[in-house]
Amino acid sequence: MRVARSIVTTAAAAAIAVVMFQAGAAQGPVRVLVQTELGDIVLEVDTQHAPRTAANFLRYLDAGQYDGGAFHRTVKMDNQPDGPVKIEVIQAGVSPNRTKEGFPPIAIERTSETGLRHTDGAISMARSQPDSATSGWFICINDQPSLDFGGARNPDGQGFAAFGRVVQGMDVVRKIQRAPNSDAQRLTPPITILKAARVP
Repeated sequence: MRVARSIVTTAAAAAIAVVMFQAGAAQGPVRVLVQTELGDIVLEVDTQHAPRTAANFLRYLDAGQYDGGAFHRTVKMDNQPDGPVKIEVIQAGVSPNRTKEGFPPIAIERTSETGLRHTDGAISMARSQPDSATSGWFICINDQPSLDFGGARNPDGQGFAAFGRVVQGMDVVRKIQRAPNSDAQRLTPPITILKAARVP
């Protein structure tokens, strides 16, 4: 009798786990409001097509680690003189006070797998080597196909992991891109993220 009850309990738990997984997989896009000192940006995080990358971004978001963070880098056509493949993006990161509270790096979700592309307003995770992305992310200004899988921006050809798009506030994105950057590609001063949170 105890064995039978154990089997039933295990089967029920497994069924619940499957239902919960399916519900998570079917979850729609998550909207995020990023409030900066230059204005608001609304993101749509694609949890369906890039579930791993979206979950990574949202865990930093839900932990409040982007509050007090900043857009610290602007890449424009005129500030990458040594780059044979030029791009246009702005890059953001967590609060300097929270850098030691991060999570482990995630495996890259290539655009060849997700079907997402680095088009104007796309949001994507920053990285150095493949499978090294943590909290840094960026927004594309204009289409940037060299950041997709097989693109030439990164020598390894793996591209970057796009996980959503800007749905409001591209005027603010462009304003941030045009902000002063007297130190190479570093925004001086950085543009502070006052708060970043899910839109209810």
